[in-house]
Amino acid sequence: MRSVMVQIPNTPTSADVARLAGVSRATVSYVLNNTSAVRISEPTRRRVHEAARELGYVPHAGARSLRAGHSRLVLMPAPAIPMGPLYNRFINELQWALGRLDYTVVQYGSVGLRGDEAARAWAELRPVAVLVPGAEMGPGGVQVLKRSGARAVVTLGPGRVEGAHALLMDHAAVGHCAGAHLYERGRRRIGVVLPEETALEAYSRPRLAGVRQALRGTDATVTELPLAYTEEAAARLAARWRESGLDAVFAYNDEYAMLLMRALQDEGARVPRDVALVGADDLMLGRLLRPRLSTVHIELPSGRDLAELVDRAVRDPGGEPEVRKVLGASVVPRESS
Repeated sequence: MRSVMVQIPNTPTSADVARLAGVSRATVSYVLNNTSAVRISEPTRRRVHEAARELGYVPHAGARSLRAGHSRLVLMPAPAIPMGPLYNRFINELQWALGRLDYTVVQYGSVGLRGDEAARAWAELRPVAVLVPGAEMGPGGVQVLKRSGARAVVTLGPGRVEGAHALLMDHAAVGHCAGAHLYERGRRRIGVVLPEETALEAYSRPRLAGVRQALRGTDATVTELPLAYTEEAAARLAARWRESGLDAVFAYNDEYAMLLMRALQDEGARVPRDVALVGADDLMLGRLLRPRLSTVHIELPSGRDLAELVDRAVRDPGGEPEVRKVLGASVVPRESS
């Protein structure tokens, strides 16, 4: 049997980049690791980057972690539910800002894992920071992550977790805005759509509470309207609308509002004459509907500010956890209400 010799190309090293660029290996390290403590001229930086591209050289993350004493990996557990365009824009801005600070952001799918069990799975990757959406982790999970080397644990949700930095998202304010707006428009029998997805309860229940708070002490009534995100479920709800006697609805968000509006119109209900409708998130699609959808505009925290918080915590892991109230809400009145 005839043998064939296969030549495996050598993996380029920083020494190869240094020779091609005519600089030292230390200079290559400074340039490719964005080290700010050493001044490197712009022409030298260009030569190093051009040499690295020509050779196909990529810095070794593991080696960089050993030198720094920690990784540059920021872990974001992927939500188990679709979060929509608003959240996606926030994540994109955050990833860009962390990348500018020389961190690598990884979204981790942890479907089926919750609480401390999920924290142990995240800890196996040895991230330097973990950004946890929702209320999925307790103090035990924070300690698991810190013992594995995480210098920053940041939660984004309605409440604090001991030992973690917290961005508190007041979803009750979203519902309060919607309820107050509908009351000001003369509506007194107000329905509130609650998605049947249990994973959304951390957001939908505070929004319902916000509507109730806005209408407390008035002559208005609030009716809960559980709804699955399907055309069939919306059609069944719309078919019972006249007997419900409701004259307005806050539909959790714009997607549920659009789903319900179509079903109500198919049943002959006139929006807003028979039913005033308000969503939340201020999506572009809501402006394209007829009638145009009234909504609650939500201001998420700045991705750049959160990236700077992560960076401060990584640099000073022993500092006191920061707690901030974020998520502004304001009504955008349009034709549907």
